[in-house]
Amino acid sequence: MRQRASGATELMDAADCDPAKLERTYRQFGLVNRLFSGWRRLYVQELRPLLSARTVTTVLDIGSGGGDLARQLSTWARRDRLLLDVTGIDPDSRAYSFAAGRPHHPSIRFVRADSADLVRAGRTFDVVISNHVIHHLQPADLPRFLTDSQALARRLCLHNDLRRSAAAYGLFSLAALPFLGSFIRPDGMVSIRRSYTTAELAAAAPPGWHVLRHPPFHQVLLHRTDPTNA
Repeated sequence: MRQRASGATELMDAADCDPAKLERTYRQFGLVNRLFSGWRRLYVQELRPLLSARTVTTVLDIGSGGGDLARQLSTWARRDRLLLDVTGIDPDSRAYSFAAGRPHHPSIRFVRADSADLVRAGRTFDVVISNHVIHHLQPADLPRFLTDSQALARRLCLHNDLRRSAAAYGLFSLAALPFLGSFIRPDGMVSIRRSYTTAELAAAAPPGWHVLRHPPFHQVLLHRTDPTNA
């Protein structure tokens, strides 16, 4: 835990991983994220103040995986009677197929792409988010990811990720025991080892980006483009 295990690999990233386990993992992501990722708090504190009942706010979810976060944000916004349009992108054909094949509101769309594809296409969104993506990146890839995020976001970038610690590793190893038959527990433990500490992430982030500790055992890398939202 003293050093980031950036070279460790997750089972679900293997091209020949068990497809049944992979689908079960995508299905369980929704519950895991609701329990551990803290997006309800981020929605209330950071996203909801930007939304309107009259004007559509656009959100790009980079590395959208099984699409559970896009669907959850859309559900919360509709309950609050606010207009939100969410685009989820993922370069993995398996993740794209799963997310696109699941029922979702017309205000949500999934695209097989990465951030660089959208930058080249000249696309922009009000808000750019990601969940558990940063720890997957090699140190040399993080600057490009953040540069792409800034190019794509008109108002806010919000990247939520794990915060490495022995406590997070130990507690998750116990809490994830019920998630049998999937990659949730073994890959989650690898993800914690691959993740940054707050000090490491702050040191790696370019000027203008801020790291906020986010319970439980998470942290947010944030960049505000619109000075009125600072």
